[in-house]
Amino acid sequence: MTAVIFAGCAIASYVIGSIPTGFLWAKARGIDIRTVGSGNIGATNVMRTLGKGPGIAVLLMDAVKGLLPVWLAPRLFSDVNPVWLEITCCVSVIAGHNWTCWLKFKGGKGIATSAGALLAFLPWPLLCALGVWLIVFGISRYVSLASICAAVALPIATWIIDREATLLIFTAVIAAVAIYKHKSNIQRLLAGTENRVSSKPSNPRPERERGLQGAVSSPRLRGEGQGEGR
Repeated sequence: MTAVIFAGCAIASYVIGSIPTGFLWAKARGIDIRTVGSGNIGATNVMRTLGKGPGIAVLLMDAVKGLLPVWLAPRLFSDVNPVWLEITCCVSVIAGHNWTCWLKFKGGKGIATSAGALLAFLPWPLLCALGVWLIVFGISRYVSLASICAAVALPIATWIIDREATLLIFTAVIAAVAIYKHKSNIQRLLAGTENRVSSKPSNPRPERERGLQGAVSSPRLRGEGQGEGR
């Protein structure tokens, strides 16, 4: 029965995490978020593309995705080891966001979803990592650099606060995944081409508008080349 509970929680957590909130929000505005900005479906690219309000909304929704299964599972199944159940839900919900089955297993970087999951599981190490994020972001204005530094700080803070080898390994794996998902950002940071965050949207044209303009600009509709066959 315990194995069934763990398997069910893992699947449910993955499905919750796999909801591509950033993609769906931008799609409702006629934009494929994967084709603009960094191409990422996360809150930062939504903020750059659509503005501060949508970016914050997606950030909060991604965090709630992580929080919900990790907070709920131990309360629904109180007779199961809560630590391992929370670890299972954390890993699964983050995996769902990072490799969503709805977008050919290509998703976000998992920072907001990880934060939501850890808020329910390891709130004090999370707060320490969040403090590092705020300091680095405040100085650099690079979301990616702040996220990488926060990921590095997470297992260190976990060890200092909890002194549990299992939790240290777990948070080290979470941090490693987060850093790996930022590999393209690391390359841009080293090259000096990474974009700093801005609350002003880049105002990409919706897909329908781009399609109409492309149709109007085609040679056939402009009348170009119509006499070539005569």
